[in-house]
Amino acid sequence: MVDDTKKVNQVDGRGKGYAGKGYELPLLLFAGFRALIDRLHAELARQGHPDLRPAHGFAMQAIGAGGATASEVGRRLGVSKQAAGKTVDRLVALGYAARADDPADARRKLIRLTPHGVDALRRSAVVFEELRAEWAERIGAGRLDALQDDLSAVIPPEAFRLDAAGWLGGS
Repeated sequence: MVDDTKKVNQVDGRGKGYAGKGYELPLLLFAGFRALIDRLHAELARQGHPDLRPAHGFAMQAIGAGGATASEVGRRLGVSKQAAGKTVDRLVALGYAARADDPADARRKLIRLTPHGVDALRRSAVVFEELRAEWAERIGAGRLDALQDDLSAVIPPEAFRLDAAGWLGGS
C-alpha cells in the first residue's frame, strides 16, 4: 500500500528500533540485496571484471560447474530459451562462457564456464565474505547471524531459485 504522506521509496525510522510497516520489509530486504550486489560489482570491476552485470552472475550460476544447454539455463532462470541465449551470447562474447559439443548428444550444445568465468565466481564468493564481515562489524556478528537464521526460518527452501531476473522482468 502506498503512503501518500511521504516521498516514494523512503522508509521511516531506520535503525531506531522502529517496528516498521508491512510494505517496508520487502523494500528493506531488496535494498540490502541491491547494496550487496552493487558493492560486489564495483569490486569485481576493480579486480578485472568490469563488464560483468548482475544478470550474468545469475546466468553463470545457472550454467553451473557441469555446464548446461541454453534451454536448461532458460528454465533455471525462469526466462525463455531465446532470452537465455542472448545472455549466454553476451557471456561468450565477454569470455565468461563457451559453447561446446555435448558428448552425450551431438545435436546439443553445452555452455560451459571458462576459466575467466570461474575466476569471476570465485572472486564473487570472496567479496561476499568481505561484505558479510562489514555488515557483521556494523551491526554485530551475533545480530547478523540471527538475521540470517531468522530469514532462513521464514524463507522456504523452494524460494532459493535463480529466476529472479525473469521474475522481476515479468517473464
